[in-house]
Amino acid sequence: MRVLFIQQDHMSPTGPVGTAFADHGFDVQEFMVVPEERFTSPGVTVTFPDPLEFDAVVPMGAAWSVTNDERIGSWIGDELDFLRRAHAAGIPVLGICFGGQALAAALGGTVVRAARPEIGWTKIETSRPDLVEPGPWFQWHLDRWILPAGLRAFARTDVADQAFIAGRSMGVQFHPELTSEMLAGWLTNGGRQEVVDLGADPEQLIAETATRSADARARAGRLVTAFLGLGSGAGSGEAAVTSSDE
Repeated sequence: MRVLFIQQDHMSPTGPVGTAFADHGFDVQEFMVVPEERFTSPGVTVTFPDPLEFDAVVPMGAAWSVTNDERIGSWIGDELDFLRRAHAAGIPVLGICFGGQALAAALGGTVVRAARPEIGWTKIETSRPDLVEPGPWFQWHLDRWILPAGLRAFARTDVADQAFIAGRSMGVQFHPELTSEMLAGWLTNGGRQEVVDLGADPEQLIAETATRSADARARAGRLVTAFLGLGSGAGSGEAAVTSSDE
């Protein structure tokens, strides 16, 4: 079995999510969209692989918005096509943050600016703790998705939806893959000033992430196990969870 992690940029290692897939017997493959040398000018030309060559796909987070096509160029449209093809073929997609927003957009939803950013460790409301636990989960996002008709979120905060499933696919708004090393990379590559500008404390984020590291890794492992269990549920393209969201 092979899982493809779509890494939008060089700051998106697979973390404990990749480890959990490996523990389930997957050969973990990585596909970099924007290389490190193009991070400040991400409008690259990308040829995505054939999604049918994989048994699962995990589009990850990004420093940009799904709607920021003027800056990042045509590859976002190509990525949405890739995710749409994978999902339509019954290949389970686990979208993380930007990847969850991209999955929602690929299925006919939209991505808009959230009322306010969410950054830091946050408890969420969930009607399916067997799929997504209350957390806390690490958040770092400025946008949110609006799901297409027929799909409902089953987890949320007062700022944004946090999780939905469609057939064998699932999108989450938070970052189950986060590690202390990953956070350090985000802060070093421009994130520290963003955190400060938003009134948060980078040092507090670092300390809390270190404290929560072991529990967060275990929680990420359970999330992957639950995601892989969706294969025994509703068929591809169906709204397998219909808990009220709006």
